[in-house]
Amino acid sequence: MSIEDRAKATAKNVEGKAQEALGNITGDPEDQAEGKAKQAESEVRHGIEDVKDNVKKKVD
Repeated sequence: MSIEDRAKATAKNVEGKAQEALGNITGDPEDQAEGKAKQAESEVRHGIEDVKDNVKKKVD
């Protein structure tokens, strides 16, 4: 498990939520879509870290 990778994924999620919120306020569908995409990327990164953790537990 990499705490640094998890922190990056969390930061990407926060960035995505902020961008989506900005898009909602301004009515910019591009910002909304990019924000949602960043949140989805964050979920994938967290999933990868979960898999790494599970593999490490089974190896140890």
